[in-house]
Amino acid sequence: MRRILILGSTGSIGTQALDVIRDRRDRFEVVGLAVGRDLDGMAAQAAEFGVVHTAVGAREAEQLVRDVDADVVLNGITGSVGLGPTLAALEAGRTLALANKESLIVGGELVTRLAARGQIVPVDSEHSAIAQALLAGTPREVRRLVLTASGGPFRGRTRDELSAVTPAEALAHPTWDMGRVVTTNSATLVNKGLEVIEAHLLFGVDYDAIDVVVHPQSIVHSMVEFVDGSTIAQASPPDMRLPISLGLDWPHRVSGVGVPLDWTRAQSWTFEPLDERAFPAVALAKQVGRAGSTYPAVFNAANEQAVDAFHEGRLNFSGIVDTVSATIDAHEAPSELSRETLADAERWARGAADARIARIARA
Repeated sequence: MRRILILGSTGSIGTQALDVIRDRRDRFEVVGLAVGRDLDGMAAQAAEFGVVHTAVGAREAEQLVRDVDADVVLNGITGSVGLGPTLAALEAGRTLALANKESLIVGGELVTRLAARGQIVPVDSEHSAIAQALLAGTPREVRRLVLTASGGPFRGRTRDELSAVTPAEALAHPTWDMGRVVTTNSATLVNKGLEVIEAHLLFGVDYDAIDVVVHPQSIVHSMVEFVDGSTIAQASPPDMRLPISLGLDWPHRVSGVGVPLDWTRAQSWTFEPLDERAFPAVALAKQVGRAGSTYPAVFNAANEQAVDAFHEGRLNFSGIVDTVSATIDAHEAPSELSRETLADAERWARGAADARIARIARA
């Protein structure tokens, strides 16, 4: 029996985790729930699953992680506010099923220094795919990681064409149903840039050996290329319950959690190179990842401000990544990395991004 604490229980990841657990009460027990604001939703979940320990807000979630006896903490919180609960889970020796990529990316070495080998289990479909494929060889046999990207709703558009796209178009993702920020990040490919940084931190592979390829069918979730020339790919229909289930009981598989591919039906999978001129976010993320320190925090915070401005009509689509890039160029990293310097860098980045956006709006 695995005791599970779910942070962000009423969000997409949390509700799908409870879907996995609902019919498998002999295998999983939910011992705690935390949300940002949705008290009514959490109350209904607590009643259904018999949960006594609950929390509202990131600080309370962090304390819940320290207080509740859990085997696995599933961090499905959105945004860098998930850093505190991530650090608390690692300090407490819990297995961390990580869907909150921002906490790893922003926290960087603060997180990796605390994590024991195998303590962090990725829940992102791409990183779960890599973790599965890596079981086929040793770390020394890995030549390259290949992250797949759907290309989002604007695959094939030129940079000039992207300037005029609307928020409604940006939210029309062809494969996944996600929240506003994540869906917009998928359209700009900022999300894929964040995943490149995450892959480096999770698996210790150099940025020069991490590639992104566009795969619009979203069936192959990522690949690992080995030194003998073979490539191991993980393929399944797009369904987040599969990587979530692996996060809950890694490395064991949960029977019946997903629907397999239908090999009796003709189908085609395509792979295309990334257009880095139209979508510069991946190259920018690699630059930021190599710089380390507070630069990933600035990347993430400036992007969140720019995404809000885009949806409020104060910035065009191409201006999102342009704003992030300009904010990074203006940043000076502190001499040491801590939760305090990270918080300071995020506040600075939000202010700097907002100031640039305001100047653009006045022009």
